[in-house]
Amino acid sequence: MSTPLPDIEKVLKQHKLSLGDYDHIKKILGREPNLVEIGIFSAMWSEHCSYKSSKKHLSGFPTKAPWVIQGPGENAGVIDIGGGYAAVFKMESHNHPSFIEPYQGAATGVGGIMRDVFTMGARPIANLNALRFGNVLNKDDISAHQRYLVRGVVSGIGG
Repeated sequence: MSTPLPDIEKVLKQHKLSLGDYDHIKKILGREPNLVEIGIFSAMWSEHCSYKSSKKHLSGFPTKAPWVIQGPGENAGVIDIGGGYAAVFKMESHNHPSFIEPYQGAATGVGGIMRDVFTMGARPIANLNALRFGNVLNKDDISAHQRYLVRGVVSGIGG
């Protein structure tokens, strides 16, 4: 039997979970979760793992058609482009890891993309990276930090 956690609202806030998430966790488990279980759900339901906030935007893209060999959910997407060829696509967001540790965050993001492309039996011929950092030209402290992030992220992608 699991003992209810004290100050559950504080624990949920620290784990970026809502009361609705908590109710759903209790329904899944059939009981109150312990702290370790809350941590596991927090990680698995994070933006990085489940695209929690961007799922509604991603759901607008077409995913089922005769030329779709592999749609979302398994490593990378695969599209039949004719002539016995396929194009493999993968998108990854490493905003938070790159903000915390720019080089490693970006490097692991690109590494994950390459891994998922390789897993589908393909070899990459191009890697496109959309980078957004705001205005890096001002002389203020925020721009200085953004320039630091840009340098680290670009180095991490290259590395």
